[in-house]
Amino acid sequence: MKLCLKRFGAVLALGSLSACAMDQLPQPMPQPDRRDGDLLIRDVRTIGFERETPAIRENAFVLVKDGKILTVSDTADGLSAQEVVDGAGQTLVPGLTDMHVHIWDEAELGAYLSWGVTRVRNMSGLPFHLPLAERIEMGEVMGPHLVTTGPILNSPGPNAQINHQMVVTAEEARAAIDWQVEAGFQRIKVYSNLTRPAYEAIIEEATARGMPVTGHSPEGVREDGMPDEKPFDIGFEEVLADDFESIEHIESIVWHGLRNRHDEAAARDLARKIAAQGVPVTATLLAHRNLLLVAETEGAATSRPGTELLNAVEQQTEAPNFAYWAGHDPAPVADDAAFYARVADIFQQEGVTLLAGTDAGIFTNIPGKSLGEELVLLAGAGLSPYQALRAATYAPSVVLGTAGEDGCVASGCAADLVLLPCNPLADIACATEPAGLVFRGAWLDRAALDKLRQASAVQNVERTMANVFGGLAEYGVDVSALAGE
Repeated sequence: MKLCLKRFGAVLALGSLSACAMDQLPQPMPQPDRRDGDLLIRDVRTIGFERETPAIRENAFVLVKDGKILTVSDTADGLSAQEVVDGAGQTLVPGLTDMHVHIWDEAELGAYLSWGVTRVRNMSGLPFHLPLAERIEMGEVMGPHLVTTGPILNSPGPNAQINHQMVVTAEEARAAIDWQVEAGFQRIKVYSNLTRPAYEAIIEEATARGMPVTGHSPEGVREDGMPDEKPFDIGFEEVLADDFESIEHIESIVWHGLRNRHDEAAARDLARKIAAQGVPVTATLLAHRNLLLVAETEGAATSRPGTELLNAVEQQTEAPNFAYWAGHDPAPVADDAAFYARVADIFQQEGVTLLAGTDAGIFTNIPGKSLGEELVLLAGAGLSPYQALRAATYAPSVVLGTAGEDGCVASGCAADLVLLPCNPLADIACATEPAGLVFRGAWLDRAALDKLRQASAVQNVERTMANVFGGLAEYGVDVSALAGE
């Protein structure tokens, strides 16, 4: 009590003396703020991909509420949720994005989720994709977030396909974009055969309307002797200056940008130009590797496990391609594949933003599964596992304008997360088969993912036919022969 008197002075009331005495007793520790959520994931390693090196957090606790991450903590103190999942020291990463797919029907969507793909960029839009994307966001359809281009804009030529919206003149190109805007599409995909007048009109209209452009680099009309004896009508560097959202396929860049030469020095020079312009590249190494796989197996790979998830209608149209590649000499295809992998590594070294994409949904590129295979190929090409995963997480979010909203494991990020059974930074193969998934804030264990995958094998041919033929008719394709009328 003398200490209290000394501290507060000689004249103190009795009540003050009592308060001073109480002040000397041990005080209770402050309690942590209570945070209540819908889902708590305990004891996981989290990896952030925002920086050039990984942000790793061991033994973390991730609290989810209303489809977003509420907090990531080093302790469970103060955290509570209706559902608790024990991560058991496994690794939690952002949901994966496949930046180059082809969706033909809603049946295949569950396959993407079953392999941890929580967002896709569809690269051959049809009108049915727009309401489908809305239904996914409303929770009416279980599938990854769907970003889509409009129908592919192309001109007649060696790479023309039935589902392309064909334009030749500037006037036709502007009319096609008017139609796409009116339909509700918000990004444009261009293709190899576009004539110069059509391509220049597309870039002008897209710039005026603020619409991103992506796709193959247009070459103009292909004449005899191109590319070996003379350059393309539209030079690759002209296209590069038009600031695409991304340029698709290293294979196509080698064809156009290098005039199909396997020249590493030229590839490095081109990589520096691409990096300086800041244009991302979707590698799609898997798309070419699967051509090689079909050639090596003399066609057997077209029916390997997982191909039952490919759309049945689309697969019927692939029969001539299957036959061609099944009879192809695999040696030159293997040489090409090795060079494309080398170019991917050179691009990474020189600072090109690489995106993970697969061409899933066509040929034998299995929905969902293909992305894990692409990550393995990127790592095999020379990228670190971290760089490969970054191409499927943070980099797509930057390109699509959603950085800070998704592709991250932090407070405020979308609760689209993949639980991997081991550390993918030590072994990228770990990313090929998730242990579980958080999608739109809901936990899906391995059994739930297996059910989604199994359901994706159930085809609806009539619905696919309506999706495709109905869409083609809307932009002027005569579908009577295709439909057997």
